[in-house]
Amino acid sequence: MDVTKIREEFPILSRVLYKRPMVYLDNTATSQTPRRVVDAVVNGYTHTKANVHRGVHTLSQEATELQESARRRVASWINAGSEREVIFTRGTTEALNLVASSMGGMVLAPGTELVLTVMEHHANIVPWQLLQKRLGFEIKVVPVNERGELDLKRYRELLTGRTRLVSVCHASNVLGTVNPVREMIAEAHSRGIPVVIDGAQAVPHLKVDVRELDADFYVFSAHKMYGPTGVGVLYGKEKWLEKMPPYQGGGEMIESVSLEKGTTFAELPYKFEAGTPDFIGISALSQAIDFMDEVGIEAIAAHEHDLLEYTQRRMIEEIEGMRIFGTAPGKCAIISFLVGNIHHYDMGMLLDKLGIEVRTGHHCAQPLMHALGVEGVVRASFAVYNTRGEADRFIDALKQVTEMLR
Repeated sequence: MDVTKIREEFPILSRVLYKRPMVYLDNTATSQTPRRVVDAVVNGYTHTKANVHRGVHTLSQEATELQESARRRVASWINAGSEREVIFTRGTTEALNLVASSMGGMVLAPGTELVLTVMEHHANIVPWQLLQKRLGFEIKVVPVNERGELDLKRYRELLTGRTRLVSVCHASNVLGTVNPVREMIAEAHSRGIPVVIDGAQAVPHLKVDVRELDADFYVFSAHKMYGPTGVGVLYGKEKWLEKMPPYQGGGEMIESVSLEKGTTFAELPYKFEAGTPDFIGISALSQAIDFMDEVGIEAIAAHEHDLLEYTQRRMIEEIEGMRIFGTAPGKCAIISFLVGNIHHYDMGMLLDKLGIEVRTGHHCAQPLMHALGVEGVVRASFAVYNTRGEADRFIDALKQVTEMLR
């Protein structure tokens, strides 16, 4: 894999911050975007901007075909049974809110239970808590061990005759842990329990086959996989989507509307796509998938794993007081850490002055921070365009900041 050539596709990587070449290590929050995706967005706004599914004129027909072509591309990429099972949203957060409101509202009630894990992003906690206040069901939580792995024995114990739904991340945005979701889904299905998978942190690094996983729902965001912002995907098994009520009302999701007789709804997938979608961003998502496929997900994963192992080893060996959170084997290229008693915000601010862009704070995972016994951590995360040279610069800057703050 020619990383130098790949980097040429990302103009932002040539930025200079504080007279130093920028090193971007905040990929878990948002990855950068290759030229082909930017070009697709520009082309959409300058050549084919017209509302989809709305008109018989040429621009509307072209825009509609670009969006529906992207739907077919996504369906093929994740091996969905049909493009009817692919719903476009504004991101993982909206997709999870949709499932919580629609599916959750259908199966959860007082006396029933939902199973989450302590490592969930707030997007996979708060929507369920909002629903819990309305419906009165109970939320059970799977803990993690000292390596950041889920306690699977406890998970099995939490699955009872009252459990109606499980919702779990495929990979942790803090620990990098890749959860054994295939086995967790099978365990839940053996008891007749459907499972929601938050795949936001998995799809940039792993090959995802929703039918092989047998996931009932699988959600992810374009902006974490080299795509545009404001675009997400909800995959759902057709048998569930057919039963679920619409999440939002408005244009596009209707079959007919009558003030006297009420409303009937459109067929899948449009029943869940009220209003004008980001059809330009959606069409550009196809280019992000093409980019990942051309590089190869296995090559991306191998490159990121090399950076992870190299950087993590040097951090442990060369920096006194280094604490790394999440040491599960096979984890994604995410390193969350603290050095001694240095505050994560101080560390992040000074690293920024040296041109190193990392994330600090609780990472929208406060329950996990509480379980780890910390307020927040510094997080460095890698993508296909990062290099060992950048890892070296990160280590050098980390040493410098550590000496300044001790």
